[in-house]
Amino acid sequence: MRKYFGTDGIRRIANTDLTPELVYKVAKGGAYVLSKHTDKAPLILIGKDTRLSGSLIESAMTAGFLSYGANVIHLGVLPTPTVAYLTRKLNADASVVISASHNSYEYNGIKFFSNKGMKLDDSIEEEIEDAMDSTEINSLRAVGDKIGTDKYLEDLKEEYIDFLLENFGSQIKENIRDNFEVGIDVANGATYQVADEIFTKLGIKHRIINNEPDGININKDCGSTHLEKISEFVKKNKLSLGIAYDGDGDRCLIVDENGKTLDGDIILAIFSKYLKNKGKLKKDTLVATVMSNIGLKKYATQNEINLVQTKVGDRYVLEEMLKNGYNLGGEQSGHIILLDYNPTGDGIQTSLMLINILLESKCALSELYKNIKIYPQVLVNAKVNNNKKELYKDDKDIKLAIEKLEKEFENNGRVLIRPSGTESLIRVMIEGEDQDYISKKAEELAKLIENKLK
Repeated sequence: MRKYFGTDGIRRIANTDLTPELVYKVAKGGAYVLSKHTDKAPLILIGKDTRLSGSLIESAMTAGFLSYGANVIHLGVLPTPTVAYLTRKLNADASVVISASHNSYEYNGIKFFSNKGMKLDDSIEEEIEDAMDSTEINSLRAVGDKIGTDKYLEDLKEEYIDFLLENFGSQIKENIRDNFEVGIDVANGATYQVADEIFTKLGIKHRIINNEPDGININKDCGSTHLEKISEFVKKNKLSLGIAYDGDGDRCLIVDENGKTLDGDIILAIFSKYLKNKGKLKKDTLVATVMSNIGLKKYATQNEINLVQTKVGDRYVLEEMLKNGYNLGGEQSGHIILLDYNPTGDGIQTSLMLINILLESKCALSELYKNIKIYPQVLVNAKVNNNKKELYKDDKDIKLAIEKLEKEFENNGRVLIRPSGTESLIRVMIEGEDQDYISKKAEELAKLIENKLK
């Protein structure tokens, strides 16, 4: 089990658990490892979301990189996929996004990306952890003219905007209609400027909410984790659909014209059928995670689409896609990877792809997914001691309770228990026919796990 990195980088409460001292060590260890793999002083890009602590973390990170001789370009506030794209575009050796994604403002995090715009391999993150804990960490330093330099290039978002316009502009403009208008919730996060610019340049009528970040309102009762705001906004204003991004913009969820939610599973179902019909779904295969609804699996089977499932985490979805030559994958949470365009989850790109399909189909969004049946699914978080997350497998009472549930739902649902990769939680997921019953069972099991693993 790794000490610092989870499934989505390092994420902790800023200036409490994620201290400047720790960030400095992460950066210095990162520069050391990257230097070994590049045989030169690495060039590293830094982007961030709108959190109050972003400047604090960025300052400590910059100091760590420069102290080992890495050179830094500051990109300012940009969505995570924009930073990943610019890493490739600028031929940088790596990049870092300072963000805690969908979490509230007091959290912050560090996500490393490779020179290919992908999250670092587990093995590289483990090397960084080894360097951080090495007795030599304090002696790793550049001197004289080997000390790194930094500069600010905060106008590079245009490169990313042009990239999306090139891929989606002509199709959307060809099919756009006067009565088509969308609502966008940018979660007071990293997409608060760039989303408006992209939709304006595409000629898509839109209204934006939660686009006044103040450092502490990121994700606060808004964005992809609080869809009630965008749902009501769409219904009130009679819009064609609503889009909700998360704090760092690497995922999105959708509501239709009636305010009903489309999660990542429904989006993947729509995309997979569209691409298959166009002959563009490589190997007729969709990649998802074990958290995906059984309804997605049944839909894929009905449409002669292969469904491959990985462990939870968009990095593992991408690994499977790269390994076997697939081009569509994602998570229920709204991380969608369209590998023909970008090797990372991208909320804005996902929403443009959906809009393109919707406009081409010339129907309402609710009609587009009416044949996709999603089964009731309940996810309950059990709060546990972070050092005991893996012990649920060994506890007699917990094991017995899980086995009993698995037997009960083996023919009409499923049970999945998963320790969180970023928080002190064990997630209990049950799928079945009766929403109230599976909620009761999930709550009971979560309570047992909490009591046993405090």
